[in-house]
Amino acid sequence: MVTYVVRRLITAALILLGASFLVYNLTALSGDPLADLRASNLPNAAQLMQARAQLLDLGTPAPIRYFKWLGGAAGCIVGNCNLGMNLVGQPVTQALGQALVQTLTLVTGATVLAILIGVALGIITALRQYSALDYGVTFMAFLFFSLPIFWVAVLLKEFGAIDFNNFLNNPVIPLPVSLGIGVVFGIVAAVVSSGAPRRRAIVGAIAFAFVSLVCIVASLTRWFATPGLGLGVIVILGVGLAFGITVLVAGLQNRRALYAGLTTVLVGAIIYFPIQPLLDVATGLMIFILAVIAVLVGVAVGWFWGGYDRGQGMRVGGITAFLVAAMVLLDRFMQAWPAYFSNDSIRGRPIATIGANTPNLQGDFWQQGLDSFTHLILPTIALVLISLASYTRYTRSSMLEVMNTDYIRTARAKGASERSVVMRHAFRNALIPISTVVALDIGQLIGGAVITETVFSVPGMGYMFLQGISHVDPNPVMGVFACVAITALAFNLIADLVYSALDPRVRVK
Repeated sequence: MVTYVVRRLITAALILLGASFLVYNLTALSGDPLADLRASNLPNAAQLMQARAQLLDLGTPAPIRYFKWLGGAAGCIVGNCNLGMNLVGQPVTQALGQALVQTLTLVTGATVLAILIGVALGIITALRQYSALDYGVTFMAFLFFSLPIFWVAVLLKEFGAIDFNNFLNNPVIPLPVSLGIGVVFGIVAAVVSSGAPRRRAIVGAIAFAFVSLVCIVASLTRWFATPGLGLGVIVILGVGLAFGITVLVAGLQNRRALYAGLTTVLVGAIIYFPIQPLLDVATGLMIFILAVIAVLVGVAVGWFWGGYDRGQGMRVGGITAFLVAAMVLLDRFMQAWPAYFSNDSIRGRPIATIGANTPNLQGDFWQQGLDSFTHLILPTIALVLISLASYTRYTRSSMLEVMNTDYIRTARAKGASERSVVMRHAFRNALIPISTVVALDIGQLIGGAVITETVFSVPGMGYMFLQGISHVDPNPVMGVFACVAITALAFNLIADLVYSALDPRVRVK
């Protein structure tokens, strides 16, 4: 194992050396970094050209400049990192730090959501092969995959920001629209459900009635102006989550695991009101600590209930506690919505179309959090829609291949439950090819999303890379390249090592 890792690291270093040499020289030779100043009518254009030429060391040939850059980059190993300066005289390391925060904030959430939703849809469509659900998910996945990301972003700006902000000024849903939304959800529920046509029709009718009623109540109470979940909704959703998590993790036959989940919901309901004063003075660190405590309490509840498999109860309790805590947190953000909506800097237009935050916004932790969320929601949706297809199709094809193998038939012949067959036997082996795609995508997160960041004016890594290319500025381009290449190679190595963890038959040699 150690020999394999060392050999891969040496190979990666050689690849980085050759690739960085090509990228630097291609960038440096792609144009004239003084072109804008040559065409300028400024009286001090000559001095500006001389200053920029000195800043970029244009008197030295590009290959020699590369080795100067490489010497400064090598200092990063000992903590003395020097990646040069950009055109405005800012150190590239400083610009990278700022851009990296913006990129990770934007792209990480989108990638995690795409992975979770895509893998879940892939499993479901594989289990319902050639059904209406399978065809529908496949059609929608490829539809979004084929759409240009800039066009999706523009549509989201128009309908997700401009029109929705207009709606928020008078959040009333007309009755025909409420019924139309109910019809759409009813059809989706009928397609997703399984069984005889009559059973599907009943499920669709129930979904239609429920969604229509929710829209009507939200319109009458002006819920979008003063949103909130409240203790009752949190408890109802928490009970449903406890049952669902138990089905996936342990199966309903493990009653003690179910009791652990329900007890965790009860604990969350008990502390809902006492914790509100503490949340009024919340900070990011406090929220993290409270989340860790919530998970530990859920795990402890699972251990307390015991049963023939304590681990299942602990997992059910921990996951349920985390999700209940997330709902309490979401409810607290909703309570801060009216103050955020009426803030002078927002002016009744909360869903943002550009930037990463609202300039000069004055507010507490919750209003600042809402501001970050409203700026992230549109680019996140755009990235999720575009990247969903690959995860869905990879998971579906991998699951279909695994479900037809001999050991799956053997597991069923032994009397294993369908949940155990799917989650314990099939899904783990289906993860092997998926882990490659996920690892490479995570490795490429650092590179950002060039088009999305440009459309939404997010100053991230992709935007920084594009600016460096357009201004023939190799230093920021190489800074982004180094971060992306190192991360991609590292996660590619991790993917190879994960193979042996997922499948004992795979051994790294």
